[in-house]
Amino acid sequence: MKRRNLFRLSALAALAAGGVFAATKSKAAGYYHGPVSDHFDGTRFFNPGGEPPGNFFDLLKWRTNGAKATWPEDYPSPYPTAKPDQRVNGADLRITFVGHASFLIQTAGLNILADPVWSQRTSPFSFAGPKRVNPPGIVFEDLPPIDIVLVTHNHYDHLDIETLKRLQAAHKPTFITPLGNDSIILPDVPDAKIEVGDWGDVITAGNGVKIHVEPCHHWSARGLNDRRMALWAAFVIETPGGKIYHIGDTGSFQGNNYRAVKEKHGAFRLANLPFGAYEPRWFMKGQHQNPAEAVEGMVLCDARHVCGHHWGTVQLTDEAIDAPVFALQLALNEKGLEHSRFRPMRPGEVFDVPV
Repeated sequence: MKRRNLFRLSALAALAAGGVFAATKSKAAGYYHGPVSDHFDGTRFFNPGGEPPGNFFDLLKWRTNGAKATWPEDYPSPYPTAKPDQRVNGADLRITFVGHASFLIQTAGLNILADPVWSQRTSPFSFAGPKRVNPPGIVFEDLPPIDIVLVTHNHYDHLDIETLKRLQAAHKPTFITPLGNDSIILPDVPDAKIEVGDWGDVITAGNGVKIHVEPCHHWSARGLNDRRMALWAAFVIETPGGKIYHIGDTGSFQGNNYRAVKEKHGAFRLANLPFGAYEPRWFMKGQHQNPAEAVEGMVLCDARHVCGHHWGTVQLTDEAIDAPVFALQLALNEKGLEHSRFRPMRPGEVFDVPV
């Protein structure tokens, strides 16, 4: 009986981890209360013209398909753990990959962490759920002074409360996150300075840097009762050295958001784009883009360089651990694009982004 219960907890944790299906009880009936908008009905947020996440029966169909690839227990990065400089000034732009969707972005004298996760599991449980197969690309104690922390949405592989608590204790940064996610963070990090934004909002970060909160096609949940009650978003980081487009998770949505962000912001010096955790397509296409869709997004938003993420650290879906890289190479070849422009990042990898 004990083994069966542990198996059930592990399964629930795996489903909750990446928002595939959130299966723990939520702490609140709602995280945000505000006026109705084109993407908020007064209770829940939604993707205008998009598709909702799959239902429970879709989930059961997927979880019993027998198609899940076996990942290795260890998948070491070819890069050593990075030891970042304290600051990167002016128009220089340096990206250090921590793992999964976590980045250190250094430019204009600011240190920005995006979707930071240093925990061993992306799960509501410390003892069950998806476990990382490589350590973070930066030892936590080697982080430079962190000024800004961006949290794109509340799934456990992007909003990791234990990491946020550590960051607050060590660095006291400003946390920037979409509507409602402050209600998740503050009970555990009560002294956190949090700036919340709706799609279209702009937050001043200092040193000539602005953070734009932009749409992406995804959803949110921490438990059974809070689906879509906190907003999800991408961020455009406007800097003196150019613009950076950071997406934590998104479905392709026929490229609509990529076209819109290009029309609004122009070309990007860099885009951080997810390209893993995408199989099976019939279930995942509304929330996670595949490598071909990520390459199409790169073209549509006119990004000169891409740091590809959301692969190779924790297993959330069916594909093999290295399948995204092979599919990415094929997609780049089909578009006639240089492979060096879309880097499938590995933990500890450092990229000094050309102008």
